[in-house]
Amino acid sequence: MSPSLNSEVVSLSEVPIEELTPEDDFRQPVVLVVDDEPLVADTLSAILENAGFSILTAYDGRTALQLASHGVPDLLISDVAMPRMSGVELAVQLLEAIPECKVLLFSGHATSSDLVHAIDAGYDFHLLAKPLHPTEMLRHVSRSLNIEAKPRKRGLLPGHMAEVIPIRQIA
Repeated sequence: MSPSLNSEVVSLSEVPIEELTPEDDFRQPVVLVVDDEPLVADTLSAILENAGFSILTAYDGRTALQLASHGVPDLLISDVAMPRMSGVELAVQLLEAIPECKVLLFSGHATSSDLVHAIDAGYDFHLLAKPLHPTEMLRHVSRSLNIEAKPRKRGLLPGHMAEVIPIRQIA
């Protein structure tokens, strides 16, 4: 069982939908979201998809590398502490195959010391602390991809919650 998270529940009505305006083309940026906690990965994927990104979701590093070989991501967002392959190892391997991919790492337990080997190898990864408010995550994603985000009105009534259904349950 996973440890309880010290975080607030945020209504989707409080998360701004951002209209993305890529500079050169109309292609939606592809974001690869990886976390060994399916609820975290699925929720973050739903938030980013709602904001206009194309999403690939994986629950481990090996699956993430397979997905990346078929749908080349513009950005990797990965948890650091995962079994078998850490997010740092995943990021290094992904960048060997796709050097133009941007990387955001996040963790509830990691510190910058977890990045020492990657830094020594010449990599410079941005490490975000969990939990992270969805609005803040969207800001980091937009900055990483050099995308101007323009907030637009949300269709939900104030105070109403939208249900987040894990993507793997939708068929």
